[in-house]
Amino acid sequence: MKKAFKLSLVMLLAMTVILAGCGKNNANENAAATNAPTNAAKSDVKIGMVTDVGGVNDKSFNQSAWEALEALKKEAGIEVKYLQSKSNADYQPNLNQFIKDGYNLTWAIGFDLGDALGTVAKQNPDANLAIIDSVVDAPNVQSVTFSENEGSFLVGVVAGLTTKTNKVAFIGGMESPVIKRFEVGFTAGVKAVNPDAKVTNTYAGAYDKPDIGKSMATTLYDAGNDIIFPAAGATGNGVFNEATSRNKAGGEKVWVIGVDKDQSLEFGDEVTLTSMVKRVDEAVKMVSQQVIDGTFKGGAVTVLGLKDNGVGLPETSKANVSAEILAKVEEFKKQIIDGTITVPAE
Repeated sequence: MKKAFKLSLVMLLAMTVILAGCGKNNANENAAATNAPTNAAKSDVKIGMVTDVGGVNDKSFNQSAWEALEALKKEAGIEVKYLQSKSNADYQPNLNQFIKDGYNLTWAIGFDLGDALGTVAKQNPDANLAIIDSVVDAPNVQSVTFSENEGSFLVGVVAGLTTKTNKVAFIGGMESPVIKRFEVGFTAGVKAVNPDAKVTNTYAGAYDKPDIGKSMATTLYDAGNDIIFPAAGATGNGVFNEATSRNKAGGEKVWVIGVDKDQSLEFGDEVTLTSMVKRVDEAVKMVSQQVIDGTFKGGAVTVLGLKDNGVGLPETSKANVSAEILAKVEEFKKQIIDGTITVPAE
Protein backbone atom coordinates (compact mmCIF):
# COMPACT_ATOMS: atom_id res chain seq x y z
CA MET A 1 0.00 0.00 0.00
CA LYS A 2 2.81 2.38 0.83
CA LYS A 3 4.42 1.76 -2.55
CA ALA A 4 1.11 2.36 -4.32
CA PHE A 5 0.59 5.62 -2.40
CA LYS A 6 4.10 6.85 -3.27
CA LEU A 7 3.55 6.01 -6.95
CA SER A 8 0.21 7.83 -6.99
CA LEU A 9 1.81 10.89 -5.39
CA VAL A 10 4.54 10.96 -8.02
CA MET A 11 1.96 10.69 -10.79
CA LEU A 12 -0.09 13.48 -9.20
CA LEU A 13 2.91 15.80 -9.06
CA ALA A 14 3.76 15.03 -12.67
CA MET A 15 0.22 15.78 -13.75
CA THR A 16 0.33 19.05 -11.78
CA VAL A 17 3.50 20.11 -13.62
CA ILE A 18 1.93 19.21 -16.98
CA LEU A 19 -1.27 21.10 -16.19
CA ALA A 20 0.68 24.12 -14.98
CA GLY A 21 2.65 24.09 -18.22
CA CYS A 22 -0.59 23.95 -20.19
CA GLY A 23 -1.97 26.85 -18.19
CA LYS A 24 1.18 28.86 -18.88
CA ASN A 25 0.89 28.17 -22.60
CA ASN A 26 -2.74 29.28 -22.60
CA ALA A 27 -1.79 32.49 -20.81
CA ASN A 28 0.88 33.21 -23.42
CA GLU A 29 -1.60 32.54 -26.19
CA ASN A 30 -4.09 34.95 -24.62
CA ALA A 31 -1.40 37.59 -24.32
CA ALA A 32 -0.49 37.11 -27.96
CA ALA A 33 -4.15 37.33 -28.94
CA THR A 34 -4.38 40.80 -27.41
CA ASN A 35 -1.40 41.93 -29.53
CA ALA A 36 0.07 43.58 -26.44
CA PRO A 37 3.61 44.85 -27.15
CA THR A 38 6.16 42.74 -25.28
CA ASN A 39 8.13 45.82 -24.15
CA ALA A 40 5.11 47.95 -23.28
CA ALA A 41 5.41 47.42 -19.53
CA LYS A 42 9.19 47.96 -19.55
CA SER A 43 9.36 51.35 -21.25
CA ASP A 44 9.75 54.37 -19.02
CA VAL A 45 9.95 56.86 -21.90
CA LYS A 46 7.54 59.78 -21.66
CA ILE A 47 6.77 62.02 -24.64
CA GLY A 48 4.63 65.14 -24.44
CA MET A 49 3.04 67.25 -27.15
CA VAL A 50 1.86 70.86 -27.08
CA THR A 51 -0.66 71.89 -29.73
CA ASP A 52 -1.28 75.28 -31.21
CA VAL A 53 -4.72 76.86 -30.79
CA GLY A 54 -6.19 74.57 -33.46
CA GLY A 55 -6.52 71.80 -30.87
CA VAL A 56 -5.82 68.09 -31.00
CA ASN A 57 -9.13 67.23 -32.68
CA ASP A 58 -8.69 69.55 -35.66
CA LYS A 59 -9.09 66.57 -38.04
CA SER A 60 -5.83 67.50 -39.76
CA PHE A 61 -2.45 68.77 -38.51
CA ASN A 62 -2.51 68.35 -34.73
CA GLN A 63 -4.59 65.20 -34.91
CA SER A 64 -2.02 63.56 -37.19
CA ALA A 65 0.74 64.27 -34.69
CA TRP A 66 -1.28 62.94 -31.77
CA GLU A 67 -2.28 59.78 -33.63
CA ALA A 68 1.42 59.11 -34.24
CA LEU A 69 2.17 59.28 -30.51
CA GLU A 70 -0.80 57.09 -29.68
CA ALA A 71 0.51 54.52 -32.16
CA LEU A 72 3.92 54.57 -30.46
CA LYS A 73 2.22 54.08 -27.10
CA LYS A 74 0.70 50.84 -28.40
CA GLU A 75 3.84 49.70 -30.18
CA ALA A 76 6.50 50.58 -27.60
CA GLY A 77 4.61 51.00 -24.34
CA ILE A 78 5.70 54.61 -23.84
CA GLU A 79 3.69 57.20 -21.94
CA VAL A 80 2.22 60.02 -24.05
CA LYS A 81 0.27 63.13 -23.18
CA TYR A 82 -0.80 66.35 -24.88
CA LEU A 83 -1.56 69.84 -23.64
CA GLN A 84 -3.89 71.93 -25.78
CA SER A 85 -3.15 75.64 -26.03
CA LYS A 86 -6.08 78.02 -25.94
CA SER A 87 -3.97 81.05 -26.84
CA ASN A 88 -0.37 81.96 -27.67
CA ALA A 89 0.17 82.75 -24.01
CA ASP A 90 -0.18 79.04 -23.20
CA TYR A 91 2.69 77.88 -25.39
CA GLN A 92 5.61 78.49 -23.06
CA PRO A 93 3.90 77.33 -19.83
CA ASN A 94 2.69 74.14 -21.53
CA LEU A 95 6.14 73.34 -22.88
CA ASN A 96 7.71 73.97 -19.47
CA GLN A 97 5.16 71.72 -17.79
CA PHE A 98 6.41 68.66 -19.64
CA ILE A 99 10.03 69.54 -18.89
CA LYS A 100 9.19 70.02 -15.23
CA ASP A 101 7.48 66.61 -15.18
CA GLY A 102 10.58 64.90 -16.56
CA TYR A 103 9.39 64.02 -20.05
CA ASN A 104 12.06 62.56 -22.34
CA LEU A 105 10.86 64.56 -25.35
CA THR A 106 8.54 67.52 -25.72
CA TRP A 107 6.95 68.30 -29.09
CA ALA A 108 5.85 71.76 -30.22
CA ILE A 109 3.33 71.28 -33.02
CA GLY A 110 3.11 74.22 -35.37
CA PHE A 111 4.96 77.26 -36.67
CA ASP A 112 3.36 79.54 -34.08
CA LEU A 113 5.20 77.76 -31.23
CA GLY A 114 8.65 78.55 -32.65
CA ASP A 115 9.47 81.57 -30.49
CA ALA A 116 8.20 79.94 -27.31
CA LEU A 117 10.21 76.78 -27.97
CA GLY A 118 13.34 78.83 -28.66
CA THR A 119 13.04 80.48 -25.27
CA VAL A 120 12.33 77.21 -23.46
CA ALA A 121 15.26 75.51 -25.22
CA LYS A 122 17.72 78.13 -23.96
CA GLN A 123 16.34 77.94 -20.43
CA ASN A 124 16.47 74.12 -20.37
CA PRO A 125 19.60 73.02 -22.29
CA ASP A 126 19.32 69.43 -21.04
CA ALA A 127 15.76 68.93 -22.31
CA ASN A 128 15.06 67.10 -25.57
CA LEU A 129 12.73 69.18 -27.74
CA ALA A 130 11.31 68.96 -31.25
CA ILE A 131 9.10 71.11 -33.45
CA ILE A 132 7.02 70.70 -36.59
CA ASP A 133 6.86 73.47 -39.23
CA SER A 134 9.50 75.77 -37.80
CA VAL A 135 13.28 75.83 -37.43
CA VAL A 136 14.59 76.54 -33.95
CA ASP A 137 18.35 76.96 -33.90
CA ALA A 138 19.29 75.25 -30.64
CA PRO A 139 21.53 72.25 -29.85
CA ASN A 140 18.71 70.44 -28.01
CA VAL A 141 16.00 70.89 -30.66
CA GLN A 142 15.17 68.83 -33.72
CA SER A 143 13.22 70.77 -36.35
CA VAL A 144 11.06 69.20 -39.05
CA THR A 145 9.61 71.19 -41.94
CA PHE A 146 7.85 70.21 -45.16
CA SER A 147 7.81 71.31 -48.78
CA GLU A 148 4.10 72.14 -48.67
CA ASN A 149 4.45 74.08 -51.92
CA GLU A 150 5.30 70.87 -53.79
CA GLY A 151 2.29 68.91 -52.60
CA SER A 152 0.03 71.93 -53.01
CA PHE A 153 1.22 72.30 -56.61
CA LEU A 154 -0.09 68.81 -57.34
CA VAL A 155 -3.54 69.43 -55.85
CA GLY A 156 -3.52 72.70 -57.80
CA VAL A 157 -3.07 70.65 -60.97
CA VAL A 158 -6.11 68.58 -59.97
CA ALA A 159 -8.15 71.71 -59.27
CA GLY A 160 -7.12 73.41 -62.51
CA LEU A 161 -8.13 70.40 -64.60
CA THR A 162 -11.35 69.69 -62.65
CA THR A 163 -12.98 73.11 -62.22
CA LYS A 164 -16.03 73.72 -64.40
CA THR A 165 -16.34 77.42 -63.57
CA ASN A 166 -12.65 78.31 -63.97
CA LYS A 167 -12.80 79.74 -60.46
CA VAL A 168 -11.07 78.12 -57.49
CA ALA A 169 -10.08 79.46 -54.08
CA PHE A 170 -7.60 79.03 -51.24
CA ILE A 171 -8.32 79.78 -47.58
CA GLY A 172 -5.33 80.03 -45.24
CA GLY A 173 -5.45 80.09 -41.46
CA MET A 174 -2.95 82.64 -40.15
CA GLU A 175 -0.48 84.26 -42.54
CA SER A 176 2.93 82.62 -42.08
CA PRO A 177 5.72 81.23 -44.27
CA VAL A 178 4.22 77.74 -43.90
CA ILE A 179 0.72 78.70 -45.08
CA LYS A 180 2.22 80.89 -47.79
CA ARG A 181 3.89 77.79 -49.21
CA PHE A 182 0.47 76.15 -49.45
CA GLU A 183 -0.96 79.20 -51.20
CA VAL A 184 1.72 79.84 -53.80
CA GLY A 185 2.18 76.16 -54.58
CA PHE A 186 -1.55 75.69 -55.15
CA THR A 187 -1.78 78.78 -57.35
CA ALA A 188 1.23 77.69 -59.42
CA GLY A 189 -0.26 74.24 -59.96
CA VAL A 190 -3.60 75.63 -61.12
CA LYS A 191 -1.95 78.05 -63.53
CA ALA A 192 0.40 75.41 -64.91
CA VAL A 193 -2.51 73.49 -66.43
CA ASN A 194 -5.20 76.16 -66.68
CA PRO A 195 -3.78 79.68 -67.24
CA ASP A 196 -7.28 81.12 -67.66
CA ALA A 197 -8.48 79.98 -64.24
CA LYS A 198 -8.96 82.60 -61.54
CA VAL A 199 -7.49 81.74 -58.14
CA THR A 200 -8.80 83.69 -55.13
CA ASN A 201 -6.44 83.61 -52.14
CA THR A 202 -7.76 84.66 -48.76
CA TYR A 203 -7.07 84.18 -45.04
CA ALA A 204 -9.36 83.43 -42.10
CA GLY A 205 -7.02 84.77 -39.41
CA ALA A 206 -7.61 81.70 -37.23
CA TYR A 207 -7.10 77.95 -37.07
CA ASP A 208 -9.89 77.16 -34.63
CA LYS A 209 -12.97 78.87 -36.08
CA PRO A 210 -15.13 76.49 -38.19
CA ASP A 211 -17.89 79.11 -38.25
CA ILE A 212 -15.56 81.58 -39.98
CA GLY A 213 -14.51 78.89 -42.46
CA LYS A 214 -18.15 78.13 -43.25
CA SER A 215 -18.97 81.80 -43.75
CA MET A 216 -16.00 82.33 -46.06
CA ALA A 217 -16.92 79.22 -48.04
CA THR A 218 -20.46 80.52 -48.48
CA THR A 219 -19.14 83.74 -49.98
CA LEU A 220 -16.63 81.97 -52.24
CA TYR A 221 -19.08 79.36 -53.52
CA ASP A 222 -21.70 82.05 -54.13
CA ALA A 223 -19.10 83.89 -56.24
CA GLY A 224 -18.77 80.88 -58.53
CA ASN A 225 -15.75 79.10 -57.08
CA ASP A 226 -16.46 75.38 -57.33
CA ILE A 227 -13.30 74.15 -55.56
CA ILE A 228 -11.84 75.47 -52.29
CA PHE A 229 -8.52 74.42 -50.75
CA PRO A 230 -8.39 75.36 -47.05
CA ALA A 231 -5.11 75.13 -45.14
CA ALA A 232 -6.57 76.38 -41.89
CA GLY A 233 -6.81 73.58 -39.34
CA ALA A 234 -10.21 73.31 -37.67
CA THR A 235 -11.34 76.46 -39.50
CA GLY A 236 -11.26 74.39 -42.67
CA ASN A 237 -13.82 72.00 -41.19
CA GLY A 238 -16.40 74.75 -41.72
CA VAL A 239 -15.60 74.71 -45.44
CA PHE A 240 -16.42 71.01 -45.57
CA ASN A 241 -19.64 71.62 -43.66
CA GLU A 242 -20.77 74.27 -46.13
CA ALA A 243 -19.87 72.18 -49.17
CA THR A 244 -21.66 69.14 -47.75
CA SER A 245 -24.83 71.16 -47.14
CA ARG A 246 -24.77 72.59 -50.66
CA ASN A 247 -24.25 69.25 -52.33
CA LYS A 248 -27.08 67.67 -50.36
CA ALA A 249 -29.38 70.53 -51.34
CA GLY A 250 -28.67 69.96 -55.03
CA GLY A 251 -27.56 72.55 -57.55
CA GLU A 252 -24.04 72.96 -58.89
CA LYS A 253 -21.52 70.49 -57.47
CA VAL A 254 -18.82 71.98 -55.24
CA TRP A 255 -15.62 70.43 -53.91
CA VAL A 256 -13.13 70.81 -51.07
CA ILE A 257 -9.48 69.79 -51.20
CA GLY A 258 -8.39 68.34 -47.86
CA VAL A 259 -5.17 69.21 -46.08
CA ASP A 260 -2.57 67.41 -43.93
CA LYS A 261 -4.63 64.19 -43.55
CA ASP A 262 -6.65 62.27 -46.11
CA GLN A 263 -9.79 64.17 -45.19
CA SER A 264 -12.04 62.01 -47.37
CA LEU A 265 -11.85 59.54 -44.48
CA GLU A 266 -13.49 62.14 -42.24
CA PHE A 267 -15.82 64.03 -44.56
CA GLY A 268 -16.43 61.52 -47.34
CA ASP A 269 -15.76 61.19 -51.07
CA GLU A 270 -18.93 63.09 -51.89
CA VAL A 271 -17.28 66.38 -50.99
CA THR A 272 -13.51 65.70 -50.86
CA LEU A 273 -11.96 66.00 -54.31
CA THR A 274 -8.50 65.00 -53.07
CA SER A 275 -6.19 65.95 -50.18
CA MET A 276 -2.71 67.40 -49.84
CA VAL A 277 -1.40 64.88 -47.37
CA LYS A 278 1.43 66.08 -45.18
CA ARG A 279 3.08 63.24 -43.27
CA VAL A 280 3.25 64.93 -39.89
CA ASP A 281 2.54 61.53 -38.35
CA GLU A 282 5.62 59.95 -39.91
CA ALA A 283 7.82 62.87 -38.85
CA VAL A 284 6.62 62.66 -35.25
CA LYS A 285 7.12 58.90 -35.16
CA MET A 286 10.59 59.17 -36.71
CA VAL A 287 11.99 61.65 -34.17
CA SER A 288 10.14 60.10 -31.21
CA GLN A 289 11.57 56.69 -32.07
CA GLN A 290 15.05 58.19 -31.79
CA VAL A 291 14.30 59.06 -28.18
CA ILE A 292 13.04 55.54 -27.53
CA ASP A 293 16.18 54.08 -29.14
CA GLY A 294 18.50 56.53 -27.39
CA THR A 295 19.76 58.04 -30.66
CA PHE A 296 18.14 61.49 -30.45
CA LYS A 297 20.44 64.37 -31.40
CA GLY A 298 19.45 68.00 -31.24
CA GLY A 299 20.41 70.67 -33.71
CA ALA A 300 19.18 68.75 -36.76
CA VAL A 301 16.82 70.17 -39.39
CA THR A 302 14.85 67.81 -41.64
CA VAL A 303 12.90 68.96 -44.70
CA LEU A 304 10.42 66.47 -46.16
CA GLY A 305 9.15 66.92 -49.72
CA LEU A 306 7.86 64.87 -52.64
CA LYS A 307 11.11 62.91 -53.01
CA ASP A 308 10.85 61.85 -49.35
CA ASN A 309 7.15 60.99 -49.63
CA GLY A 310 6.64 63.70 -47.01
CA VAL A 311 3.82 65.33 -49.01
CA GLY A 312 1.52 64.14 -51.77
CA LEU A 313 -1.91 62.84 -52.73
CA PRO A 314 -3.64 59.84 -51.10
CA GLU A 315 -4.74 56.70 -52.94
CA THR A 316 -8.37 57.65 -52.33
CA SER A 317 -7.98 60.43 -54.91
CA LYS A 318 -8.94 57.80 -57.48
CA ALA A 319 -12.54 58.02 -56.28
CA ASN A 320 -13.09 61.48 -57.81
CA VAL A 321 -10.04 62.31 -59.92
CA SER A 322 -9.88 60.76 -63.39
CA ALA A 323 -7.04 58.50 -64.46
CA GLU A 324 -6.03 61.10 -67.06
CA ILE A 325 -5.69 63.84 -64.48
CA LEU A 326 -3.80 61.57 -62.07
CA ALA A 327 -1.42 60.70 -64.90
CA LYS A 328 -0.79 64.41 -65.43
CA VAL A 329 -0.19 64.79 -61.67
CA GLU A 330 2.38 62.00 -61.85
CA GLU A 331 4.16 63.73 -64.74
CA PHE A 332 4.49 66.95 -62.74
CA LYS A 333 5.57 65.01 -59.64
CA LYS A 334 8.47 63.44 -61.53
CA GLN A 335 9.52 66.80 -62.96
CA ILE A 336 9.51 68.39 -59.51
CA ILE A 337 11.56 65.56 -58.03
CA ASP A 338 14.15 65.59 -60.83
CA GLY A 339 14.45 69.38 -60.70
CA THR A 340 12.92 70.14 -64.09
CA ILE A 341 10.29 72.22 -62.31
CA THR A 342 11.00 74.38 -59.28
CA VAL A 343 7.84 75.19 -57.36
CA PRO A 344 7.76 78.70 -55.85
CA ALA A 345 7.66 78.84 -52.06
CA GLU A 346 6.84 82.49 -51.45
